[in-house]
Amino acid sequence: MTTSLLSIGAAILAVVVTGNGPAATAQTPPAAPAQTPAQTPAATPAATPGAAPTAAPSAAGHWSGAIEMPAQPLAIEVDLKAGTAPAWIGTISIAAQNLKAFPLGSIDVQGKAVSFAMPNVPGTPTFKGTLSDDGTTIAGEITQGGGALPFKMTRAGEAVIAAPAKSTAITKELEGNWTGALEVGGQTLRLNLKLANGPDSATGTIVSVDQGGVEIPIASIVQTAVHLELALPTIGGKFSGDLKDGKLVGTWSQGPGSLPLEFSRPVP
Repeated sequence: MTTSLLSIGAAILAVVVTGNGPAATAQTPPAAPAQTPAQTPAATPAATPGAAPTAAPSAAGHWSGAIEMPAQPLAIEVDLKAGTAPAWIGTISIAAQNLKAFPLGSIDVQGKAVSFAMPNVPGTPTFKGTLSDDGTTIAGEITQGGGALPFKMTRAGEAVIAAPAKSTAITKELEGNWTGALEVGGQTLRLNLKLANGPDSATGTIVSVDQGGVEIPIASIVQTAVHLELALPTIGGKFSGDLKDGKLVGTWSQGPGSLPLEFSRPVP
């Protein structure tokens, strides 16, 4: 099992590219040749019935590519989809980091300029790129902290963005802050769990204290009596446990492995 809940592999900064062509030089149009009485102006060709204007390329779709890391490329998969105008929705997956369908934020599409960010990740990784004229690639730079690295993605089909999993409401005994730790290969990874009830269902996050303080959203929270299931598909993780004597005692599963995990209330 990976020891990393989320690690974006390098420090990274974007270069904003603006394409301003040279100003057009004013020219005096040549004089039209004089017509002789016998000449008849050529007729304008009739438009083809049913012909539609060519649609401008769109950033919507499934994109496959890589960030050009110093050691080797880091493969990424990005899905972008236009939501209720002018909003966009999107996700990013990084298989090498066990990251799947991580929700994107600050998505902005202006013509061929495309940008999006990974919220709640240290350094706020931000992608800024340009859609090619034929709409088949997006290339640019990803910034994180004070550095920058190039990336390029190729269109690979339609966007696939799954609907969020349904959560239930939780009891008062589960609301609030919890702390726990995973023991992985001699390393202790401290975790902070936050659970709250929303208008219709529970919401929550897990923070990996020893891995940069990344706040990972919990996609699904389901309580059945004293049993609790937490699903974090963005990192392929899941917690399954029971409320016993004021503690959440259970198992953390991620990838092919699983480890015991116990959450308790933080000491004041």
